[in-house]
Amino acid sequence: MDQEPLYQSRFDALQCCVLIPTYNNHATLKRVIDDVLSFTTNIIVVNDGSTDATATILSTFEELHIIDIPVNKGKGNALRTGFAVAQENGYEYAIAMDSDGQHFPDDLDVFLSALETHTAEEPLLVIGSRKMDDPSVPDKSSIGNRFSTLTYWLETGIKLQDTQCGYRLYPLRAVNELNLYTSRFELEIEVIVKAAWEGVKVINLPVKVLYDPEERVTHFRPWQDVARITILNIFFVFIGAFYIAPRNLLRKLKVQRDEPVTETGFTEEKLPLE
Repeated sequence: MDQEPLYQSRFDALQCCVLIPTYNNHATLKRVIDDVLSFTTNIIVVNDGSTDATATILSTFEELHIIDIPVNKGKGNALRTGFAVAQENGYEYAIAMDSDGQHFPDDLDVFLSALETHTAEEPLLVIGSRKMDDPSVPDKSSIGNRFSTLTYWLETGIKLQDTQCGYRLYPLRAVNELNLYTSRFELEIEVIVKAAWEGVKVINLPVKVLYDPEERVTHFRPWQDVARITILNIFFVFIGAFYIAPRNLLRKLKVQRDEPVTETGFTEEKLPLE
């Protein structure tokens, strides 16, 4: 590559990479990688047991870090594998994007800018927020997202506009410390719920999305995957209500109890102005 990619210095300064899990998306994979390479060479591709021309396509790229999983085990497993490898290679953050061409590489700037302006101590997890009323967005995606954002609020107390977009910025150290068990699409719910429970800041930022019915291949199974996600959400709502909420309340009360009080009866941080 003769010219340095457009955002390479920003990716390096932030110790960030792009993580692309892929399974039988040979029609769009090469274009997605070429487009991302114009912004950075910090790319990890997880080939999740593809049986099409994926391996041949990946072999033409020298810049990539390729992880081959022999047998397809699901997007969640591919992401978890990528998280671990990315941190082992010195990255602090990973921007996950799909290989089916629905995400726009120029939106990488959205996630990088969020990191560059993030000054709080807690880790940051950013979920892309799609324009769900766009005519190109399938009805099932819009309906599913409304249900998911409601359950996420019940589970965590955090109001989001989109919890299902796969275009995301993950804080690797925090994510790899979570006990994650799911292996398919439901991991994208598991990780953002458990991250929020552990104090990670979770926010939405707007991104573009393209649903091309002639080119896009999705491996989401409407019945099986919806059932798995629904069961997981029911479990998380129960845990959130009967464990996480009481735990957080007790922690808040403990902090208030432990705050040093002055002779005036005010805590040191809350003294009235003279």
